[in-house]
Amino acid sequence: MNEMLKTFKALSDENRLRILKLLEHGELCVCEIVAAFGTGQPKISFHLAALKNAGLVKDRKEGKWMHYRIDGSDLFKRFLILSIIENIPDETLKEDRRRLEEFQTSAIEGIAVQRCSRKAAGRHPTCGV
Repeated sequence: MNEMLKTFKALSDENRLRILKLLEHGELCVCEIVAAFGTGQPKISFHLAALKNAGLVKDRKEGKWMHYRIDGSDLFKRFLILSIIENIPDETLKEDRRRLEEFQTSAIEGIAVQRCSRKAAGRHPTCGV
């Protein structure tokens, strides 16, 4: 019963639903989610922790960066997530997607410049941090 409560509590927040909708297309680094939301990293990390604690997302660390994706290992939770994000209109998150794409595009353009510099060593390929 506690697992169910954690799951539904995690899904009761609009920001967490927005994060899941962004993750619908694949794994994202925290820096990308922060850029999509146009907000601070602590707020995003708080919501990601709630989603992870509920078993809705998985994380992996690459260097000093955390990457998140939807956890599809629990069939019930996977179907629940899919049914929820399917019912969130893409228009609702139009600005999130625009900011994410803008961030990713500018980061890709910055990578070419970073590759020419020894200072780029160890930087994240998307955010350059």
